[in-house]
Amino acid sequence: MLSLIGYVSMLVILALLLWQKVSPIVALAGVPIVAALIAGNSPSQVSEFALAGITSVASVVVMFVFAIVFFGILRHVGFFDPVIDRIIRLGGSSPKTVAVATTLLASVAHLDGAGATTFLITIPAMLPIYQRLGMSRLTLTACVGLGAGAMNMLPWGGPTARAAATVGVEANEVWTPLIPAQIVGVIAALGVAWFLGSREAKRIAKGKPSEFAEAVHAHDANQNTRSSGADHNGARTTSVMVDADAHGTAVDGADSTAATDDSPEKDHRNIPLWVNGLILLATLVVLMSGIVSPAIAFLVATILALIINFRGLENQSRQFDISAKSAMLMASTLLAAGVLLGVLDESGMIESMADSAVQVLPAGIMPILPIVVAVLGVPMSLFFGPDAYYFGVLPVLSAVGSNYGIDPVVLAQASVIGQETLGFPISPLTGAFYLLVGLANVPIGKHILGLIGWAWLVSIIVLIAAIVIGVIPLWVA
Repeated sequence: MLSLIGYVSMLVILALLLWQKVSPIVALAGVPIVAALIAGNSPSQVSEFALAGITSVASVVVMFVFAIVFFGILRHVGFFDPVIDRIIRLGGSSPKTVAVATTLLASVAHLDGAGATTFLITIPAMLPIYQRLGMSRLTLTACVGLGAGAMNMLPWGGPTARAAATVGVEANEVWTPLIPAQIVGVIAALGVAWFLGSREAKRIAKGKPSEFAEAVHAHDANQNTRSSGADHNGARTTSVMVDADAHGTAVDGADSTAATDDSPEKDHRNIPLWVNGLILLATLVVLMSGIVSPAIAFLVATILALIINFRGLENQSRQFDISAKSAMLMASTLLAAGVLLGVLDESGMIESMADSAVQVLPAGIMPILPIVVAVLGVPMSLFFGPDAYYFGVLPVLSAVGSNYGIDPVVLAQASVIGQETLGFPISPLTGAFYLLVGLANVPIGKHILGLIGWAWLVSIIVLIAAIVIGVIPLWVA
């Protein structure tokens, strides 16, 4: 009976998340509380279950909030601007280098883990170049998606943070062993971009128009983009993001809406870029070494960035205001997920569900379960949003795998190889997806068809690298 209640609860949660009928917080926290009461637990017991779950995800929540604020500060003071400008100049007039520069720019812009910010930076910056050269906008969205997707495995990105919260470990325990594989993924994404650029160069040389030939001359497109692009794209962006938020859609990475910075431009000190660079470098070193908790690492980094770059209470407080919406959205979602995980675990539902699943699933698939999870990550991103998968599917997979000696952390790592990482730029279940196709003005279906194969290929390459370095076992004995 307990197993049945658990499965029905998960199906209800998945349905609510997939159909976007309620806020993720309502689905993730409300449904398990009702289920636990139906299972015969007293309100005080359910309260203890929920608090246990919230405690288990607290460090991940703290890490995420301060990571969002920290990268918001760096973006606000223009830390990434010189790098972005150089990458844009690197593109030149060759379709091959333009495509590579696009993917590289998306990778750098996605260092903060926010898909909305990445697309707001890369699409308006690169679109005029694509128009001038006659390159396809589908190539633009593919290159941007590959660069952002490969970088979305970062520990302060949404998928890795969710996966870590689900299996009850620090985010860097999931991410750090995968760093070499992620680097391979970025290189593979750049290689695919080079190929796509070469294909565009051949098409242009033959005089074939792009599938979405621009009706505007290159000069006019450049002028329009430079003079009014920010306002026009900003307005369209706002409408897209408001629509996404109205349906409770989770954005990838930081689950952020457009990180619009409407504070005065002169409110920060003129600090040399290398000073902020040292803070960022030190933070990354601490994260990879595991000297302290990622939550404390980003807390200290945020404090240093605030003190160094901003004077006074008002200017420093404004940085939290700028990031408040995205930080609150992700923090509240993670806390609600903690309620779900706590109720499932402490009530015994997850154990009962795993026992019943073991009796149904073919035993032959269990030794390669991590491989199956990783391989299916990208296509499954079409059907499961980040919340639905990491808080609905992964807990059951982890419990089932534990019965066969599979470490839940391994399944978490297998998941972040493709599920809503390389898969998020093709996922209609993330708000940032609509921002990507909206800014580039490409049909959703054609974008998905144009990117899914390449994203899947890069995820397979990342999986192979993870197997080679011993993170993902080829076979679980």
